[in-house]
Amino acid sequence: MGKRNPPCSIWILIPSNSYNKAAGFRGQPCCTTAEVFNSIKVPGCGYAIVFVMLHPNCSILERSLMELKPGKPVGLLHLNKENPKFSASRYSPSTDLIPFIEHYWIVRWNLRGQEPHLQETLPHPSVHLVFEKDNSRIVGVFKGRFSVLLQEQGAVFGVKFLPGAYYPFLNNSVSTLTDRMVPFREIYGMSSQALEQRLFSQETAEQMIPLAESFIRERLPERDLNVDLINTVVQTIISDRSIIKVDDIVRRFPVSKRQFQLLFRQYVGVSPKWIIQRYRLHEAVEKMDDGKIPDWSRLALELGYYDQAHFIHDFKSIVGTSPEIYTKKVK
Repeated sequence: MGKRNPPCSIWILIPSNSYNKAAGFRGQPCCTTAEVFNSIKVPGCGYAIVFVMLHPNCSILERSLMELKPGKPVGLLHLNKENPKFSASRYSPSTDLIPFIEHYWIVRWNLRGQEPHLQETLPHPSVHLVFEKDNSRIVGVFKGRFSVLLQEQGAVFGVKFLPGAYYPFLNNSVSTLTDRMVPFREIYGMSSQALEQRLFSQETAEQMIPLAESFIRERLPERDLNVDLINTVVQTIISDRSIIKVDDIVRRFPVSKRQFQLLFRQYVGVSPKWIIQRYRLHEAVEKMDDGKIPDWSRLALELGYYDQAHFIHDFKSIVGTSPEIYTKKVK
């Protein structure tokens, strides 16, 4: 696409008959917080893409190094809200890293004198860079539930990349990381011990985050417009519950079904169909955790399944139990 997209920008899909008007505004302010950076016609369809550069005073940039408001955890299975076994906090990245990083997370636990705790989690379409003493690693997207055994006392610092955003760092298909945890040294060609010592010698997140960000900035790749497209698609899937199959995405974006499949496999490591179903599965589990017992047949259709049996099969293969049994355990 020629020009490199600026670090703080978004793209907007417009009808192609508005392309000339948008192109005429290049370099001109389109509101008090943004200006048109570039515009590109997409061949073979009735759309064009306009890239809008956000100004530093744009509210989307005001989340640097802020702790995210605690909300209901998404994807944690069988979470004991009355007797939590660990504490978790999340923090937003600095402005220049927003195009690549969703957030940082820190988990701490102290189970000395207690039984180990197995925490199971539903997958998200993101790669994580995980720092842990003597066990730092890259965690790819897991297609099934992900389990972590917490015992004694410990802490983990993680970097959650935006879907597709680790591809420019890896410079290889992210599908090579799918269902895998890869040792830090294998990816970066160096020991993680010195950085681990510096990170975990700090007392606060505000002290830890600059160290992690310095490491990332030293390896920061150029902005990749495909990552912007992927995250726009993912956010659309999350916010629009009417999307239950890949064809629903194709109708909203000027990219063919085959192109979407190839793009997501290369950048995210899983298919767009997988992402749709996993986010809908998150919704189903959230309803059950709230004590709501859905109409299974109706829910299966809402999630894009042909019938209840296929939904139950997938739920059991991912969560490890049937929806009915999971609901009883929540009670």
